[in-house]
Formats: sequence, structure tokens, C-alpha cells
Amino acid sequence: MPKMKTKKSAAKRYSFTGSGKVKYKKQNLRHILTKKSAKRKRGLRHAGILSSDNVPAIRKQMLPYG
Repeated sequence: MPKMKTKKSAAKRYSFTGSGKVKYKKQNLRHILTKKSAKRKRGLRHAGILSSDNVPAIRKQMLPYG
């Protein structure tokens, strides 16, 4: 039986914390930054934690390693 493959697009976007939560980089910090407030940009720097009801779908995409 061949090896199970990870969905590489998911692997690039998400990572797991030690306790099993899913971490991701927040969107909207790439361009058109002049109209965004400093407070908003500061908040977007930090990693987001995915809500628990979406975690099983991501685990399935990262199959052997989720």
C-alpha cells in the first residue's frame, strides 16, 4: 500500500500546537495597508487559533501528521 500524502496546501497554511489546536496566519496583512489602522495591523500579526468545529477537517487534510 502506498504512503498517505498530506495536502500540501493545508500543510503550508496550518500547523498544530502542542495541545492539538490548529494555528494559522491571519489574512489581510499583505497589501493595501495604508487604510488599515495600526491597531488592526498589530492584531493581524499574531497567529490565529482555529475554532474547534473546523479542526477535524484540517486534521483529515494533514492525515498522516494531524
